[in-house]
Amino acid sequence: MYKLFLICFLFLTLQIKANSMTTPNDTTVFTYLALGDSYTIGEGVGENDRFPVQTVKILKNSGIEVADPKIVAKTGWTTIELNDALNANPINETYDIVTLLIGVNDQYRGFPVDSYKPWFTQLLERAIGYAGGKASHVVVISIPDWGVTPYAEGRDRDDIAGQIDQYNEANKAIAKKHKVKYLDITPDTRDVMQDPKGLITSDGLHYSGQEMGMWAAKLSIILKAMVAPPPAY
Repeated sequence: MYKLFLICFLFLTLQIKANSMTTPNDTTVFTYLALGDSYTIGEGVGENDRFPVQTVKILKNSGIEVADPKIVAKTGWTTIELNDALNANPINETYDIVTLLIGVNDQYRGFPVDSYKPWFTQLLERAIGYAGGKASHVVVISIPDWGVTPYAEGRDRDDIAGQIDQYNEANKAIAKKHKVKYLDITPDTRDVMQDPKGLITSDGLHYSGQEMGMWAAKLSIILKAMVAPPPAY
């Protein structure tokens, strides 16, 4: 009887120890890679106002730990130039979250949508690779409409809007084909003239931290569902 009791006691002790070893004590810290151009790097605003940084702050405030975002973006970059930058400085790590917002400079320079599509596709496929092949962990963000900003004064705003729509139709279709998530911020950017001093930077073209905060709020909703663990029952 004593031996049976001892065996049961040892079994339970080992089981408890095994459970404690397989249960992580540390909170998972997610990683985030943001790819893009001036809208991602936050031209004209401080580092803390960049939408990737604001997104991480929102997630942290929600109890989701995310490391500081790695941002690969530069003002003026087209899809070709972002691809070139990634070729020149390869990314070998994988990330839990990857966002891609690119194309406004392709449109601004007058590149046809048909030339944008293959370059954007290549970037999106790279983004999925950076997410470890998990398409569900990638978010494509639509191109803002700079045609409503003071910088576009004297230009054909309707024509710019039409071209932006064509570009976004293209990147949305490519995103759908690759089964990644899509965030449409373009309607928000078309409302900035309701409060130009609050939503546009001093250059009259780029967006303020307040405007990018709205993008971050919407993006964080998508990301919470992406990385938050399911509720325990």
